[in-house]
Amino acid sequence: MTRAIRHTAAFSFLLLVALLVNAVRVQVLEADGYNANPANRRASIVRYAQPRGTVEVGGRPVTGSRDSGGRLRYERTYTEGPLYAPVTGFSSQLYGTSLIEHAEDGILAGTDYRLELFPWWDRLTGTHRPGGRVETTINPAMQRAAYRGLDGRKGAVAAIEPRSGRVLALVSSPSYDPNELSGNGASVSDAWRRLNRAAQQPMLNRALRQTYPPGSVFKVVTATAALESGRVRDLDAPLDIRDPYTLPGTRTSLGNPAPGCEDAGLKEAFRLSCNTVFARLGVDVGLREMAATAERFGFNDRGLRIPSPVAPSTFDTRMDPAQLALSSIGQYDTAATPLQMAMVASAVANDGQLTPPYLVDKVTDAGGVLVAAGARGPTQQVMNPATAEQLQEMMTEVVAHGSGRPAAIDGFTVGGKTGTAQHGVRNEGTPYAWFISWVRKKDNHEPVVAVAVVVEDAEAEREDISGGGSAGPIARAVMAAGLR
Repeated sequence: MTRAIRHTAAFSFLLLVALLVNAVRVQVLEADGYNANPANRRASIVRYAQPRGTVEVGGRPVTGSRDSGGRLRYERTYTEGPLYAPVTGFSSQLYGTSLIEHAEDGILAGTDYRLELFPWWDRLTGTHRPGGRVETTINPAMQRAAYRGLDGRKGAVAAIEPRSGRVLALVSSPSYDPNELSGNGASVSDAWRRLNRAAQQPMLNRALRQTYPPGSVFKVVTATAALESGRVRDLDAPLDIRDPYTLPGTRTSLGNPAPGCEDAGLKEAFRLSCNTVFARLGVDVGLREMAATAERFGFNDRGLRIPSPVAPSTFDTRMDPAQLALSSIGQYDTAATPLQMAMVASAVANDGQLTPPYLVDKVTDAGGVLVAAGARGPTQQVMNPATAEQLQEMMTEVVAHGSGRPAAIDGFTVGGKTGTAQHGVRNEGTPYAWFISWVRKKDNHEPVVAVAVVVEDAEAEREDISGGGSAGPIARAVMAAGLR
């Protein structure tokens, strides 16, 4: 009898050990696999069992949550969805998250470890903390001014506070309403297909993820390289550059959009946007110095995040002299995002110092207690302050007496540069209209805001399409909203 009890006890002990081993296998060793299994909806049910935290603009939430009454209970809602979609992105029960909704998902969903008051207890009891708040740097008045200025046309606007790097406006047009993607019904699937198939690509964030040939606004970078390298010392001295200019090693002649470029000085060539002068200067400076200057501004940086990732702007480091000449006027395969060109204007306005842009000011828990400040990168010296002062003078001249006059604001000092970027087969596509600018008070040297605007489908006669005519008024409206 005793022997039978011992055998039974031993067998029961072995069964218990096997049960414990299997529990460890399932809950520890294979936990990730079960969690990732599409058939396991437990994680999704828990994720949507409570309202998601808010994204705030100007101290007010632009996102919320709606109780759907379903198994995935709370759905995301957006206030003025199309206006802020390039900032917030979307949070979808079917298609995941994007932009800030993705970068700050842990805070908003309540799963970030920084929200745990007593981590060991929360993990032991499975406590799910309320979602936190993400406060952005966006200025709502400037965001609206940019959105209204584009008025549905394809294009983008990026605005930065030069000293701090705060992103004040980030608009991509045409936009979309992220409310359409929030739930999990058939209407969400239909909206996803429709938005992704749309010819206008409303879900493409043109301010961060689309690169364009920068055209003549890139001449700010070329002018910086010419001044920093010593190739130009006097802004008004004639440069002895012919019009037209024959590209090195070719029979191709490069002309200018306006007369007066023959033997012009740098200041006058900048005001007239002389292709011949800046193409030749780029060749004279050389590929190594041109590439190094572009990279100091942020070109070829694949790690830029604000916290959403930004498509790298590019300046080729392997080119022949003819290609370098075209790249120096923002053509060939030079490409830039609107945010990158706002960074260029910002560095000029900030006396040669470039503060990396950031979009999240701070994150807090649901009660408003600070969890973390937004990620801020170190300021970098892109050029000498004396060079920046010369560029400020040239950009101010463009607005005061050149093609940038539509961006002028009474009572303030505005600097700008227009650009008309050609593209398409044989450059036959409607040119992109660019304008980059900055503004400061006349009695204060500190810049208020730097702006970049690109308009893809400027509806005008080809000779009338320019940054000043199409993009300049938008930049002016954004700057004026910032000054208010």
